Amino acid sequence: MDVLRVDDRLTDEERMVRDTVRAFTAEKIAPRMAGWFEDGTFPARELAPELGRLGLLGMHLRGYGCAGMSAVAYGVACRELEAADSGLRSFVSVQGSLAMAAIHKYGSEEQKNEWLPRMAAGEAIGCFGLTEPDRGSDPGDMLTRARRSGSRGGAPAERREPDRRALPGGVGGRPPTATRDGGDWVLNGTKMWITNGSVADVAVVWARTDDGIRGFLVPAGTPGFTASDIHRKLSLRASVTSELVLDDVRLPADAMLPGVKGLKGPLGCLSEARYGILWGAVGAGRSCYEAAVDYARTREQFGKPIGAFQLTQEKLAWMEVALGQAGLVALHIGRLKDEGEVTPQQVSFGKLANVRAALDVARQARTILGANGITLEYPVIRHMNNLESVLTYEGTQEVHLLTLGKAVTGLDAFR
Repeated sequence: MDVLRVDDRLTDEERMVRDTVRAFTAEKIAPRMAGWFEDGTFPARELAPELGRLGLLGMHLRGYGCAGMSAVAYGVACRELEAADSGLRSFVSVQGSLAMAAIHKYGSEEQKNEWLPRMAAGEAIGCFGLTEPDRGSDPGDMLTRARRSGSRGGAPAERREPDRRALPGGVGGRPPTATRDGGDWVLNGTKMWITNGSVADVAVVWARTDDGIRGFLVPAGTPGFTASDIHRKLSLRASVTSELVLDDVRLPADAMLPGVKGLKGPLGCLSEARYGILWGAVGAGRSCYEAAVDYARTREQFGKPIGAFQLTQEKLAWMEVALGQAGLVALHIGRLKDEGEVTPQQVSFGKLANVRAALDVARQARTILGANGITLEYPVIRHMNNLESVLTYEGTQEVHLLTLGKAVTGLDAFR
């Protein structure tokens, strides 16, 4: 059903990745995913070692046990993972493109050697704490603070109730405090909508310091650090989404990521994650499209398959066009990334365009399946609900529109 035959432009290695991940999801994920979604569970601890053995965790990073594969190979893997479910791709993205990428880009050699080999193997899980309850699209205004112990005293500020109206993909905050003596760091704040939060062995937490925004590695079990799951979600149900609370969390001086200062640190990691999303969305859309084509060929009304009616064929044709265009965008941006020429604006273009295309495909597929389209017997409503969150996390549609608007006009509309 790939009229443009986009995959013909892949290398042998990239097709090997495609086939390996597709076989894994068909055997290990697809038979169980509807149940996980319905139950609101995701067996992260069970799947992480299997994903590690396949080399999918941090697969685009080099050294420290990572596979060091191309950007396009990583994108193809994300496409096949999200064809199974956005929650599965989100787990791999947060592990590799956010938590591991932050350590790989900005960490010390000691931090890299301590965490990356275990995370690549799926023996340790990471999460990424940036978004705050009231600071989703404006992370530069974060309230989470880190102070040197002894810099100022004071009791912890009263914890504010998180705003749960936001969608998954970020973290939360509250005003700072400090303690006394020494060179340790003391962190206070709240992070919200954190994928992998409650199952993570280490959290990469971004906090404001007197010297600018810095990243910190917070191991699970550190006194004052808690993670609690967010329930009653109707999207990304097969994904662990958590709130992180830091209440006078004391960390040694070497817990800080030394390689970056300022908002460019977390934003650099977000660009990596957005790249995986622009591929993953193609997989989610493809899954819906394939279900719609199969259904249209076999479902009969008025004495013939509904796929024989012109209106149904029009829907399927537009879905084919949308996915073909999205696949070309993903491949082009991937090749640019492998050549070291990709820009954040191009990644925003891909994330915006491809997620919108996939969501439109999912909605059209649902109409072809009729009432059957809202059941978990088919993947369509699950992908459609998930894509409503994918449209918002790692940068909302509005953020990416303004990013492109600034690139076009040279004028900043954010402030």
